[in-house]
Amino acid sequence: MDFDVIVLGAGAAGMMCAATAGQRGRRVLLIDHAATLAEKIRISGGGRCNFTNREVGPGNFLSRNPHFCRSALARYTPRDFIALVERHNISYHERNLGQLFCDDSATQIIAMLKAECDAAAVQWAMPVTVERVARLVGGEQEDAPGFEVATNKGSYRTHALVVATGGLSIPKIGATPFGYRLAEQFGLNIVPPKPALVPLALPPEWLAQFGALSGSSFDAVMSCVELPRGAHWPAFREAALVTHRGLSGPAILQVSSYWQFGGARGPVAMDLLPDLDAAAWLNEHRRDQQTLGALLAEHLPRRFAISFAELHGWTQPLAQLSNATLAGIAQTLKGWPLQPSGTLGYAKAEVTLGGVDTDELSQQTLEACRVPGLYFIGEVVDVTGWLGGYNFQWAWASGHAAGRHC
Repeated sequence: MDFDVIVLGAGAAGMMCAATAGQRGRRVLLIDHAATLAEKIRISGGGRCNFTNREVGPGNFLSRNPHFCRSALARYTPRDFIALVERHNISYHERNLGQLFCDDSATQIIAMLKAECDAAAVQWAMPVTVERVARLVGGEQEDAPGFEVATNKGSYRTHALVVATGGLSIPKIGATPFGYRLAEQFGLNIVPPKPALVPLALPPEWLAQFGALSGSSFDAVMSCVELPRGAHWPAFREAALVTHRGLSGPAILQVSSYWQFGGARGPVAMDLLPDLDAAAWLNEHRRDQQTLGALLAEHLPRRFAISFAELHGWTQPLAQLSNATLAGIAQTLKGWPLQPSGTLGYAKAEVTLGGVDTDELSQQTLEACRVPGLYFIGEVVDVTGWLGGYNFQWAWASGHAAGRHC
């Protein structure tokens, strides 16, 4: 069976690409190894799918080439996807930091994308296992690229092959390294993948002190301490959560991507009092007879506040602490240094950092520069967004860019 386009992977990027190409009159086949469509969309956003963010730009993404995503994002914006959502009468709401979620269920986004594919006459093959991909030689058009995709249910030929197989995050719903292996088969470079937007593990000695506080959650600002020369990385203010294995919560997930990206894996810093000048605040209370733990409990969970002070040895009434001690406390409260021992891995990661090297791809079309007709989109590419709808917007934008060209 011959097609103009075969898309491998029926997730967010794959369905967007298939629908876009099909709407151009291309004969499209969408192949996926899973029996259930778009599981990653279904479980996202607590089942309500944080499908985009109102404010999206290249600064919200990590890549060895930080400018690579600019073109696709500019040509398919959050407004474009919101318009699609509204056209399908899906109600949604905005949460903090511009995040948009379905009012009802993430399955509405899946149904919308499937409807768009069906309207564009996209054909489906799932569950299907791809056994081999080969470049076609010869044919009626000698200069036309072409590929044969052999599966457990037959072989298909296509002029354009789009790889939207995702990364390695959440293997329990079917993540595999297939896309990376296919890229390597055709001689493309891979930026080594790592789990991203992932909880951080902390060493046993830290857990021995703070592990008992598992469940404590509070507002914090997280940042990396050791930055590559010339880098200006953001700090993230969101919730942080102490767990029995280390730290989680949105602020931790955000900083974990940068901690992984940097390579040095140095300490991260936690500002426990984002709204306060800690030195001035402590000075106001320097004559108090209450302890630091009791004072901190005004801004942090009481159990955490008291244990934090006790484990640092700051148990005397504030009035008995020296100026030097108060200065040290203020410094720690505004930049508590924590040295992660690692992450909780792909099983707990939201996305994958790294992937197909953007130097191998056209910024305009996502086509492989050295392999005409071969495209890579979505998470399989070395473009990783922040938490908050950014990775879905990259899926929509990269899928649309490839779909307009393939």
